[in-house]
Amino acid sequence: MTLNVELVSPVERLWSGEAVMVSARTVEGDLGILTGHAPIFGVLVDGKVSIKVTGGENVEFNVRGGFLSVSNDRVSILTESAN
Repeated sequence: MTLNVELVSPVERLWSGEAVMVSARTVEGDLGILTGHAPIFGVLVDGKVSIKVTGGENVEFNVRGGFLSVSNDRVSILTESAN
């Protein structure tokens, strides 16, 4: 099973696809998301979001704030900006 992940800013979709894990830092601490994760809504702090895609490759973004939502193996990340 995989996660359906979307990372967007107010002006563009930065990344979307399937992944086996997503890691991010929220105001409550580091968060690791795998398939079957309970629904959650978190406030992101400035830092790294790491997306481990199915082939084992890591895609990383430095985000500037935002929100993360998880529900039914779908991860939505909205950030002010990322590089």
